[in-house]
Amino acid sequence: MNLDYLSDIAPREMVESMRERGIKEFTPPQAEAIEKGLLQQENIIVASPTASGKTLIGEMASVYNILAKGKKAIYIGPMKALVSEKFTEFKHDYPYIKSAVSMGDLDSADLWLSEYEMIFVSTEKFDSLLRHKIDWLSSVGCVVFDEIHMIDDYSRGPVLEVILSKLLMYKGIQIIGLSATIRNPEELSKWLNAKLVVSDYRPIKLLKGVILSDKIYYYDGYNQDVYLMDGSSKIPEARVLEDTLEKKKQMLIFYYSKRNAEAGALKLSKITENSLTDDEKDKLNLIADKVEKVLEIPTEQCKKIASLMRKGIAFHHSGLLGMQKTYIEDAFKENLIKAICATTTLGLGVNLPAHTVLIRDLNKHTDRGNEYVGVNEAIQLFGRAGRPKYDTEGRALIIAKEKYNLRPLYERYIESEPDPIESKLGVMPVLRMHILSFIAEDFLNSKDQIEGFLKSTFYGYQYGNSSKITLFVNQVIDSLMDWGFIEKLGNNFIATKIGKRISELYIDPLSAKWLNDSISKAKDTMDMLYIISNTLEMRPYVRVTEDAEAQFVYYKSINPDLYISDDEYSYYNDAAFSTAMLLNDWINEIDEDTIIKKYHTTPGAIYAKNMNADWLIYSAIEIAKIMKKPTHLLIETRVRLRYGIKDELLDLVRLEQIGRVRARKLFNNGIKSISDIRSNPEKVSVILGKEITKHLLDQLN
Repeated sequence: MNLDYLSDIAPREMVESMRERGIKEFTPPQAEAIEKGLLQQENIIVASPTASGKTLIGEMASVYNILAKGKKAIYIGPMKALVSEKFTEFKHDYPYIKSAVSMGDLDSADLWLSEYEMIFVSTEKFDSLLRHKIDWLSSVGCVVFDEIHMIDDYSRGPVLEVILSKLLMYKGIQIIGLSATIRNPEELSKWLNAKLVVSDYRPIKLLKGVILSDKIYYYDGYNQDVYLMDGSSKIPEARVLEDTLEKKKQMLIFYYSKRNAEAGALKLSKITENSLTDDEKDKLNLIADKVEKVLEIPTEQCKKIASLMRKGIAFHHSGLLGMQKTYIEDAFKENLIKAICATTTLGLGVNLPAHTVLIRDLNKHTDRGNEYVGVNEAIQLFGRAGRPKYDTEGRALIIAKEKYNLRPLYERYIESEPDPIESKLGVMPVLRMHILSFIAEDFLNSKDQIEGFLKSTFYGYQYGNSSKITLFVNQVIDSLMDWGFIEKLGNNFIATKIGKRISELYIDPLSAKWLNDSISKAKDTMDMLYIISNTLEMRPYVRVTEDAEAQFVYYKSINPDLYISDDEYSYYNDAAFSTAMLLNDWINEIDEDTIIKKYHTTPGAIYAKNMNADWLIYSAIEIAKIMKKPTHLLIETRVRLRYGIKDELLDLVRLEQIGRVRARKLFNNGIKSISDIRSNPEKVSVILGKEITKHLLDQLN
């Protein structure tokens, strides 16, 4: 199908934007989506490989609704980095469409979004907007769900499923679902009343194979080819990297632990270093300097990742800080970094295709023990291979350690179809949150309505177990009533003041109950940090240290009402206490490297724990206000956590560019307050330098 086909049915601006980007012909899935009613408000589910043009399908539906129908459009993605990337691309291609991105505060209706036409949000943010009863939903014409197969994910799937189920009740909203990994797309499309587009089209040929020794065994569905790799290494991943660099290409290697990813990058760094030109080394040195200095005082991990980047390789996992990930991703896109050793979260992040993708670890540790990597997950990672505009083919590889493993691995990962996706909605913490939100929003107010809605979800569609749904609803309703979050009014339920606020705060009602019952029992900051840490939202907890075990026994003895709690609240007390001790070390200005070593954690994990704790303290403050409980200790703890400081530095950190390190320098040199800065600028200049001092004085003036 030629682009001119749209000239008579689509807005001129939409067609011209595609023409300016060099789009002349539509790919098969794009053409089929158009033929099946993409521009006639039909719901569309697209299941096709990476790089087959799915993003443009969502874009066309969105832009058509905006320009031709005067409606809003929403893009929903599972990862913040992905949402941000799509927003940036759209803003570049359609500068005249008012577009916005919102992924942060989950306790805000973001009223300013009503002024925008194209809105980019994370899954959780859109769910939060619905809870806050946005008044512009009726003006939405299209919602695009990227990676819709994430409905199968235990953490993100239930929220996605509830959003989809709600939108099905709005007849004027077109739903577009995009995925590369669905075995049962017919089931999903029937549930969503959508036209289905299934295609195996991929503009870049993908060779999938299994490595054994120095050979790659490829299989194209009909024939097997054996390829002898260039290079001399006896280590399989090193041999593949040598072969890839010989072709002047880049490589992604996936591991199933942060430690393995780091070790892999270190092991392979000599190979990438030898492939760099002098110009590439100079550019990498500049970027590595920035990566190393992201924190005021670089940690050992900061130094390690910077050292590896100078050699043309990097690791990529949740332990890195966000800015470090951005530097790495940009350097890879510029072909400065030749290989990235990553955990599988990169498979859902920004678009980082490479010529070669190798899944190094095929076993992962889960709550159920060691398991094989799922076929769907492998397919998702394979999709990163092959760069449009750069490659004519990509290759996706796994490793067979022994010859007898060759055929079984072929059958599992090369020849097999994806696993079917299944609803993950039937989990008690998930149902607690959503049933409270249904009642708090006045969306559903009776047991019959709630049961009817749950039967209309993908969970109800797949399992149709009405007796189990009834049991779940009764259990949740009884708990919410007992906790005082809802009350009965005739045959209906309404949310109490605190119940409505908890729904808006986007935390598990059980965690809210624990916070409400416990915060008044806190005698000091350590108690408060434990209360915050002993929640589902703070999982996974850090490893329990010997010091934490000893301290836990002591704190239980002096505050038994708090530390010996009902089983209803008791998650993992000692593990939660160890997490609280990490946070306590942070606010007592223990340096990050010491914390990292003591708790076997990473800078990124410390940052994530602080962000989660900040949200929970904020939620506790809001609950305390309603219940008329004191908030002073909560507020002080929140500020100290944000900056990682003792209370004596609270005044200084109110100024921009004053963090924990600079505040401590000032305090130790006699500058103990903002008034001291104002009265002793010369002394401050000696401590912090002229430029920073000028910025501080500008703020004070």
